[in-house]
Amino acid sequence: MPTAPEGRPSPEPCRVTVTKEGPLLLDGPVEVTLDDGTVVRSERFTVALCTCRRSRAYPWCDTSHRRRTKR
Repeated sequence: MPTAPEGRPSPEPCRVTVTKEGPLLLDGPVEVTLDDGTVVRSERFTVALCTCRRSRAYPWCDTSHRRRTKR
């Protein structure tokens, strides 16, 4: 296990998966600091972070990025 500069063991890195047309997927739990300083937390195993800012649950993805198809 790698060590931090202080000689303590470093925590495992967070895995982030970049998707082609969707959210960033992170191994949870995660804390996100928003631009206004608010900190939000998710305890989920995998967390989807919105990158398009269309989500009503921002910063969490609610699949608003998906294109709607006409029938």
